Amino acid sequence: MTEHRPHTATKHDYVPAFGKDALLPFYDLLTRVLGMGRVYDELVAQADLGDGLRVLEIGCGTGNVTLRAKRAAPGADVIGTDPDPLALARAQRKARGMTGIRFERAYAQELPFADGEFDRALSSMMLHHLDEDVKAGAVAELHRVLHPGGQLHIVDIGGHMTAHHGLAARWMKDNPHAAGNLGDAIPRLLRSVGFDCEEVGTRRQRFIGQVTFYRATRPA
Repeated sequence: MTEHRPHTATKHDYVPAFGKDALLPFYDLLTRVLGMGRVYDELVAQADLGDGLRVLEIGCGTGNVTLRAKRAAPGADVIGTDPDPLALARAQRKARGMTGIRFERAYAQELPFADGEFDRALSSMMLHHLDEDVKAGAVAELHRVLHPGGQLHIVDIGGHMTAHHGLAARWMKDNPHAAGNLGDAIPRLLRSVGFDCEEVGTRRQRFIGQVTFYRATRPA
């Protein structure tokens, strides 16, 4: 859930979990309060993971989705990436004793992997943090590292959110980063780099308003 934001005045060139390093110890607690566990579970279920697959998560934060992916498919090779070394250290501690899972420091728009290396890619609540040029670079990289027929599964702020979705939804519509995800922005972005894309579903989410699930396939 953390990723790169260039041209920032802070000491980071990425957005830490919940915006500040000091909040990292409370990150997992806050995601539980937000009810994100069911969102993560739904995303992983939609990815239809199986043994023998190579699975990548970008912006993995403290590893909540990456760990779920590994538990869903114990025989899969699962990698979580994030630019935040503090979040990665926490993820690695949570995965201690598990095999076939690892965490690497990387930016989504500069993935250190070969072309066509992965069967599945996951992104959870990360794209809305990115500037538009970085977002475009990230989805282009995901298209590159997925093999033909490989799938990218996304959950994020997106779709047709209205003020009826609550106070947070009204804030999202006024926030330039979040607003850049709304409507059909995510499908258009994914199609622009060569993905076939469909909206899989939406979920009303406390304090956030609405999250939307997408499945994008690199054509064979």
